[in-house]
Amino acid sequence: MKSVTLLHRIQLVIAIIIAVCFLIPVVWMLFVSIKTEGSPIKTLVDWFLPPYTFDNYSKVLSKTSMLRWMGNSLFIALVKTVLTVLFTSLAAFAISKIQFHYKQAIFLFFVAGLMIPGEATIIPLYAVVKDMELLDSYLGIILPGIAAPLGVVILKSFFDGVPRELVESAEIDGCGSFKTYSTIVLPLAKPAIASLSIFTFIGSWNNFLWPYLSITSEELYTVPVGIPTLLANYTVDYVTPMTVNAIASIPVIIAFMLFEKQIVKGISFSGIKG
Repeated sequence: MKSVTLLHRIQLVIAIIIAVCFLIPVVWMLFVSIKTEGSPIKTLVDWFLPPYTFDNYSKVLSKTSMLRWMGNSLFIALVKTVLTVLFTSLAAFAISKIQFHYKQAIFLFFVAGLMIPGEATIIPLYAVVKDMELLDSYLGIILPGIAAPLGVVILKSFFDGVPRELVESAEIDGCGSFKTYSTIVLPLAKPAIASLSIFTFIGSWNNFLWPYLSITSEELYTVPVGIPTLLANYTVDYVTPMTVNAIASIPVIIAFMLFEKQIVKGISFSGIKG
């Protein structure tokens, strides 16, 4: 019993140390973002000492296109999240609960998709989107991202846990496949869907490579694409860069804080470890 308690305390200490290591850069960024430009920094402690000002935020928001870029990122992330959840859940339900030939082989294709790095598909993807005349448009940014093999794998592993008897009962009561999916299986998968939604949203918000390649108009810039252009001529002073990055990070931090429980539940229910 004592060994179990000691092990638990060691794990707790290790977890706290890891959490602090992740939090220090975030806290440093927030403190630097509210310091006055040109503040003398002689020691590490000086980064966290006053004077403080929030004028940096108002200046960045009023004199740059950050709000527009954040609006673009939010719109793209929300639409991509909804479409990704819709299509991956339909695919996962079909593979998990509908009997048809070669469904295991099809599922293996989805699993194989996880082993292909996204960078390897950039050139053919760009060629396809160009031929469809979707470059420099919201559709050109959103549509390639809704094909998410990981989402299919996550939701299929959850749908496999839904009792077959429950699905058969719905079929006996006259429910078709889509009604069974929408009224029986999907409501039971809320934890996994919440987890997938958060991962998709954050991934879309932070995505740089594909928007950078497919966008040429500044009005369509997302936050990751706009920030490098905004800071191309920044000085050695850290205040403005940290303010810009703090503004870009705040929505994602808030989303994670609001949906932390759903993320943990989704990971545990879907059977994903790591």
